[in-house]
Amino acid sequence: MSLTANWSYPTAIRFGAGRIDEIASACAAAGMSRPLLITDRGLADMQITTRTLDLLEAAGLGRAIFSDVDPNPNEKNAAAGVRAFKDGGHDGVVAFGGGSGLDLGKLVAFLAGQTRPLWDFEDIGDWWTRADADAIAPIVAVPTTAGTGSEVGRASVITNSETAEKKIIFHPKFLPSVVICDPELTVGMPKFITAGTGLDAFAHCVEAYSSPHYHPMSQGMALEGMRLVKEYLPRAYADGTDLEARAQMMSAAAMGATAFQKGLGAIHALSHPIGAIYHTHHGTTNAVCMPAVLQFNSTAIVERFDTAANYLGIPGGFDGFCAYVDNLNASMGIPRTLSGLGIENLDVDRVVEGALADPSTGGNPIEMTRDNTRELLLKIL
Repeated sequence: MSLTANWSYPTAIRFGAGRIDEIASACAAAGMSRPLLITDRGLADMQITTRTLDLLEAAGLGRAIFSDVDPNPNEKNAAAGVRAFKDGGHDGVVAFGGGSGLDLGKLVAFLAGQTRPLWDFEDIGDWWTRADADAIAPIVAVPTTAGTGSEVGRASVITNSETAEKKIIFHPKFLPSVVICDPELTVGMPKFITAGTGLDAFAHCVEAYSSPHYHPMSQGMALEGMRLVKEYLPRAYADGTDLEARAQMMSAAAMGATAFQKGLGAIHALSHPIGAIYHTHHGTTNAVCMPAVLQFNSTAIVERFDTAANYLGIPGGFDGFCAYVDNLNASMGIPRTLSGLGIENLDVDRVVEGALADPSTGGNPIEMTRDNTRELLLKIL
């Protein structure tokens, strides 16, 4: 089976090995002639990035890069990126990398033409309508990990560095015009990043599938996304050069991010404040939280995960699914507790308040209260 295709859902996606060679034509399709490539510091000097810049330069599109992006990007990174965008006279963004580069790249393209401050566009009610939609620059997204799925998302997760809170900035035009999913770009990922990002994709699917909201298209996508992770994440983890496994994980990541239009839940509600305060890896934090959250939600999700376990070929229904998650985490060196992530003296009250304020709480099948969220967090701690 050829793992190369062009998809139009949820946006234009050029999927397949070697398709980074099409970066110049993707920029042209998006209507940009002077793009700014935005990525994180760790990727800035890597071969996959310099080769992409070579391709842009050879096509007469310049060689501009901005990489002052933190692992949990914040408003300071955004302001610096907007300055670089304006100073360089750019007309679009190539968002390149994992979740941090993709989220910051999309945000810069959004903010560069706005007059209101960043936090005026937080994902609250209809605040997104405050934006001048015509002033949003075009975006081409190129993921280099298989986890967040930000390449097909309509939002960016940005940390407020003053309050250590993760905020979601939303606008429909955050959705990139063109996405290039080239699994060859993920071959160099180290094992711990392969695990953390892959389990992030799995968490997106698990939470979307758990959400009580009605969205049968997302429900189906979440279920198949879980299957792809189950089949191919262990392979990608064991052999980073397994291109079929890398490709299938890129699909799972995009599917998870599309599916969670249906909602997220307590896993993300907890991992957002934990990551903002203690700077832990997002996907790995999700993986640590997942077993306890499955038990927390058990009374509301047991029947649907009986169905999921049957589809996934996992014996034992819901209990078997939970045992599978425990074993999957252990096989990839995921700590069982937050202390295993190096967190000491966790501020329980602060994390609980952050979790309850996070928009992900609205998709959890069990209502999160101050008391039960505190109890849940203590189990993970």
